[in-house]
Amino acid sequence: MLYRTYQLQEDLIAPFRAWAASSLPFADNPFTKGMPRHFAAGLEMLARFKLTHDRPAFDIKRVRSGNRDVEVREEVALSLPFGNLLHFRKDSRVTNPKVLIVAPLSGHFSTLLKATVETMLRDHDVYLTDWFNARDVPLSAGRFGVDEYVDYLIQFVEHIGPGTHMLAVCQPCVQTLIASSVMAQDNNPAAPRSMVLMAGPIDPTESPTKVNELAVQKSLQWFESSVIATVPSRYAGAGRRVYPGFLQLFAFMSMNMDRHQKAHQKMYRHLAAGEIDEAERIKQFYDEYFAVLDLTEEFYLETIDRVFQNAELARGTYKHRGRRVDPGAIRKTALLTVEGGRDDICGMGQTTAAHDLCKSLRPHLKRHHLQANVGHYGVFSGKKWEAEVYPVVRNFILALH
Repeated sequence: MLYRTYQLQEDLIAPFRAWAASSLPFADNPFTKGMPRHFAAGLEMLARFKLTHDRPAFDIKRVRSGNRDVEVREEVALSLPFGNLLHFRKDSRVTNPKVLIVAPLSGHFSTLLKATVETMLRDHDVYLTDWFNARDVPLSAGRFGVDEYVDYLIQFVEHIGPGTHMLAVCQPCVQTLIASSVMAQDNNPAAPRSMVLMAGPIDPTESPTKVNELAVQKSLQWFESSVIATVPSRYAGAGRRVYPGFLQLFAFMSMNMDRHQKAHQKMYRHLAAGEIDEAERIKQFYDEYFAVLDLTEEFYLETIDRVFQNAELARGTYKHRGRRVDPGAIRKTALLTVEGGRDDICGMGQTTAAHDLCKSLRPHLKRHHLQANVGHYGVFSGKKWEAEVYPVVRNFILALH
C-alpha cells in the first residue's frame, strides 16, 4: 500500500510537471519568448519537483593525471545480479595503485560519489561498486542481505587482484572491515593492501547522532511493519519487499529541512535573476540527491538490527555465514580512518573504533585523520575533501604502493 500510494501521487503530479516543462521559455518558442523571468523560474521549479529512480550518468570523460589530461572510459569489469563492478580506465601507461571505492547502499546511487571518483582518478586506478535499484532486480535473483553484500566485496576485490586498496564511504565501512577480516582469516591472497574507512558506523554507540537514535528508538518489528513495501507490478522486481529510497530521502531531508528549503529558495532567486551558472550548481546537486534507489528488505532490516541496534561488529559478536568475524586477524592490511568534526550523521569516534578492533596491526600501519571543519558530505566531496582530506588519503596509499 505504501509504494502504491507514492506511485499514485507521482502519477497524479506528472502531468503538471510535464506541462511546466513544456511551457518553459525557449529561444525558438515565440509564445514564451517574452515570459517574465520570475514566472519562468516558477515553472522550472515545478518541472523539477520530482524524484528519479534511474542512475544518473557519471559522465567522466577526462581527468588530470600527472602532468597531462587523459581520457577515461567507464567499463563494467564484473556484473552480478545486484550490482556491477565499474572500472574507470584511464588512457595512460602509468601504473597507479588499484583502489576499489565502496559506495553506500543507503537510498542513493553510486553517482553520489562522482566527485570522490574524479579526485581519486588523478593518482589511482579506480574501481567502484555500482549497486542496482532493488525494484529493478527480479525475484529470481534471490536475496541480498548484509552477508551477500560482504560476499560481493570479496568477489570484487578478488577480481581486481592482489594489491587492491579499498576506500569505503559511510555505511559500507562496516562491510568493508568485515570483508577484510574474512579474507585475513582465510589467508586470501587477494586480501586488500589497505582500508580507508571514511565516516562509517563501526561502533554506532560512540557519540550517537540523530541517525543512530532513530535506528534504536523503534523495534525491528516496527521497521518491518512501517517502512517496508512491496514493489508494484509495473517494475522488473515486482513482488520484492523493499525499503523505498523515497523514504530514506525524506528521512535525511527532515533532519536538515531548513537547509534544503533555503537552497531551493536560493535556486529560484538565481533563476529569476538570470544567474544561470549559480543556479546550475544547485541543480546538479539536487539532480543527484533526488535520484533514489530501493534497498532489499533483508539488507535494510539486517543493517538496522546487526549494525545499529546490536553493534555486532564492535561487540565482537558478528558472524558471517555462521563464523565469527575477527578483525584481529588483520595483520597486513593497513588502516586509515577519516572523520568529520561536524558530521551529524556519523559521530566522532564511530569510525576510529576500527583501530581497537584491528588489534594485531602494528602502529605504523594505522593512521587517523580528523577533518575538523566539515560535515558528513565534506569528508568525501567538496573543497575540503580535495584540498585537505584527499592528500592524506593519497599519501597513505602511495606510501604502501
